[in-house]
Amino acid sequence: MTASPSADSTRRTPAGRAGHAERPGHADRAGRAGRAGRAGRADLRERAFTALTAARARTALLTDAVSDPDLIAQHSPLMSPLVWDLAHIGNQEELWLLRNVAGHDSLHPEIDPLYDAFQHPRAERPKLPLLGPAEARRYAAEVRGRVFDLLERTALEGSALLDDGFAFGMIAQHEQQHDETMLITHQLRRGEPVLTAPDPGPPQGPPPEAPEVLVPAGPFTMGTSAEPWSLDNERPAHERDTGAFWIDTVPVTGSAYQAFIADGGYRDERWWAPEGWDQIHRHGIEAPLFWRREAGQWLRRRFGVTEPVPADEPVLHVSWYEADAYARWAGRRLPTEEEWEKAARHDPVTGRSTRYPWGDEDPTPAHANLGQRHLRPAPAGSYPAGASPLGVRQLIGDVWEWTSSDFLPYPGFRAFPYREYSEVFFGPEHKVLRGGSFAVDPVACRGTFRNWDLPVRRQIFSGFRTARDA
Repeated sequence: MTASPSADSTRRTPAGRAGHAERPGHADRAGRAGRAGRAGRADLRERAFTALTAARARTALLTDAVSDPDLIAQHSPLMSPLVWDLAHIGNQEELWLLRNVAGHDSLHPEIDPLYDAFQHPRAERPKLPLLGPAEARRYAAEVRGRVFDLLERTALEGSALLDDGFAFGMIAQHEQQHDETMLITHQLRRGEPVLTAPDPGPPQGPPPEAPEVLVPAGPFTMGTSAEPWSLDNERPAHERDTGAFWIDTVPVTGSAYQAFIADGGYRDERWWAPEGWDQIHRHGIEAPLFWRREAGQWLRRRFGVTEPVPADEPVLHVSWYEADAYARWAGRRLPTEEEWEKAARHDPVTGRSTRYPWGDEDPTPAHANLGQRHLRPAPAGSYPAGASPLGVRQLIGDVWEWTSSDFLPYPGFRAFPYREYSEVFFGPEHKVLRGGSFAVDPVACRGTFRNWDLPVRRQIFSGFRTARDA
């Protein structure tokens, strides 16, 4: 995470105000001083205020929905207690905005080590002397009040942290990423349902014309040097060249994945990477996480509700190994990260790379399933207004999509604002996911955004689509 990640929150954070199409060679973040003036400092303050307020409202929803014992409990060794996330959100906000931007002393220096994601693995956090629910809420509220005062009086220019309100946007995105992490914890939690949301409606407009789309060969601009709240791992914009390839018009669905299971996919070593084959045998894995077979049909548990696996929804809670095995079984492969981004951002008519598949404007409910408006993916073929110029659908929202690529830096990468956000995760151990999920807020999602995780991860809101060479 994403939220949805293997190491915590001190990473991942995106999206800002409406941008423009990318071409390689834009100035880096440090050269953008003064842009805030052109955009309007009042507009930047309002955008930051709105993003911070929306994130805190979601945090309150996720933490107020359960009792104090549930907040303190560790519902899975894969995740932190919810109360840890709550105080960590406040601690990171204090660290970056009150200390780094405003130069204030620490409010509670004794708690800093408790909420350092790199000092304490998730499985150990329940044993720490954490703030209780009431204390954590008071601490986060105290920090937020001081941050709003700071936002009112701070010039949003003059340093890399302040230009375009980056530090405030970073913190809003950090909180939303932890909200996604907390939603994963809710999915792992046992007990009566405590979260509700309306289901997505049926797809509007005409269905896709074909099951796959041809993406032509040639160069395109990958990454960004202009998006004001982009992360270091998305930078800089640079040119990539791909061969022609076909990519699925929509993500792989539950019914398609059930065909893989029925054909013995989990019992046939031919389809699996050696590490994946070892993983499913050691753990007895026979289906996606939260699935079970009963009375001749596949059921799944979703936020405390047991229901039949929807045939038309993108498959959810699969590891990279499972996605890779399905693709091999289907005679296809996972797309590379650059293929995914080209399918999502490149307009072959104009040669431009846009912020989103549908263009440069911020997401709306007509474009994508984002922001926890629903607690499930929308049916495959939904959101025709969010399609790419070539007609690929649901590239943003619904499910994080595994790619075949290792998480590596772009040419010219520079760590900012700290190495632990991205740089320490570069290498073959982590695979890249793209596109966001229904649990991702729009402020933390766009066409250049890169998520990454270990290939064994299944608790995250992950799915995939496949590709093949043309």
